[in-house]
Amino acid sequence: MSQFSEEIRKRRTFAIISHPDAGKTTLTEKLLLFGGAIHVAGAVKSNKIKKTATSDWMEIEKQRGISVATSVMGFNYGDYKINILDTPGHQDFAEDTFRTLTAVDSVIIVIDVAKGVEAQTRKLMEVCRMRKTPVIVFINKLDRDGKDPFDLLDEIEAELHIHVRPLSWPIDMGQNFKGVYNIYEQKLNLYTPSKQYVTENIEFKDIDSPELETHIGGPLAEKLRADIELIEGVYPEFDVDTYLKGDIAPVFFGSALNNFGVKEILDCFVQIAPSPRPVQAVERVIDPDEDAFSGFVFKIHANMDPNHRSCIAFVKICSGRFERNANYKHIRFGKMMRFSSPTAFMAQKKETVDEAFAGDIIGLPDTGNFKIGDSLSSGEEIHFKGLPSFSPEMFKYIENADPMKSKQLTKGIDQLMDEGVAQLFTNQFNGRKIIGTVGQLQFEVIQYRLLHEYGAQCKWEPLSLYKACWIESDNEEMLANFKKRKAQYMATDKEGRDVYLADSSYVLMMAQQDFPDIKFHFTSEF
Repeated sequence: MSQFSEEIRKRRTFAIISHPDAGKTTLTEKLLLFGGAIHVAGAVKSNKIKKTATSDWMEIEKQRGISVATSVMGFNYGDYKINILDTPGHQDFAEDTFRTLTAVDSVIIVIDVAKGVEAQTRKLMEVCRMRKTPVIVFINKLDRDGKDPFDLLDEIEAELHIHVRPLSWPIDMGQNFKGVYNIYEQKLNLYTPSKQYVTENIEFKDIDSPELETHIGGPLAEKLRADIELIEGVYPEFDVDTYLKGDIAPVFFGSALNNFGVKEILDCFVQIAPSPRPVQAVERVIDPDEDAFSGFVFKIHANMDPNHRSCIAFVKICSGRFERNANYKHIRFGKMMRFSSPTAFMAQKKETVDEAFAGDIIGLPDTGNFKIGDSLSSGEEIHFKGLPSFSPEMFKYIENADPMKSKQLTKGIDQLMDEGVAQLFTNQFNGRKIIGTVGQLQFEVIQYRLLHEYGAQCKWEPLSLYKACWIESDNEEMLANFKKRKAQYMATDKEGRDVYLADSSYVLMMAQQDFPDIKFHFTSEF
């Protein structure tokens, strides 16, 4: 056991994931409210309230009411130190979300009671399952009419391939929503619609007591007792170890917008969710209790502060304690570096920290030293892996629309590409720059940010390509021959690696057949 064990036990680092519009950012707001981090939650969509959501601080997010970048927020709740990563739900930004999942110990999935499980949620759940990340489900928007709770649980089990166990249960929904019964704590939480502040709940231990009728009326009381009996009969008893293994997901019901059912999920979460866990590095398993510091960069964000044009590298600490001004080894460069102003976040409000522990996420000011996936340590050679860059599916030529600003454009593209939002390829045949993304929305975001953050105007030109593949081969002759034959379709990525831009699936398949000694990779991590 290290001297920091107690600090590390208090850490709870998790991501909130969902399909767009299920209420993820609203839930994050309300959790921050309980942590005392903000006093009045901002409505995310309404224009009347000028206070926009704390976690959506980029200009474009405020205008559109969607999250496009993962934001990190830390706060204290009781004895616990909680780090939330609010992720973008929009599928064009799935890659950012996949990477974020490598930096958390557990996940809360938000599901809209009316829409049920949607495609994006399924994809994210696969990543959680691959990594055996424990999951808690929050079924949101009970103040609107939606699916029957039992049907919804069946759907979650079928679609997400995970067993569920309700720990709270709704009493009616929509217009007639009366509240939830908290099975985990045996309390009755009655609903009073209130958006802007926290309301009190009634404690209720014995569900068979006739007092239940006075709170919710006869018919609902009978239905609730029957439902609870059915739940106890059908679902296994809740077991924390099964949850920690990722085999069962506790389910809570509520309405994040009306701040209902949120405290219940938080109270249960801090008790059962895992503190930081061991991380598998290439060399060995890293235990959070080790004395030596180690961590990796899982995200880079340009322009957190538009006045300073600085980038911030987000580092997840995997073991030990990080200290300000201490020397740490940047593994890829093989040299020691010190950081005089590491920061902790409350969305974009950041404060300098003197120390941070395993499980925490800190920001290091970056002047181009970091790439996603970089490892830092007290000196040991450790490489953390599993931070993929996916093969883009949409491509456009990027052209400068203002010749006076070509320097700003180059700098802007450079910094934005470091964030891993999109990838830059340079065509070796004509030297033109090509941007590849996973979705259409990213082109708009890039154009908007280049203009508003760097003062550079770009135009897009259409380009019809099927896929980008990184190529490598031990057969030098075949590689040279391939590059010659495909000269018009050869490009280099930002690291100078060879990339083949295939213009159709048929052409790619033929290339793979004609050049058997060449390996075609669809992620840049190989």
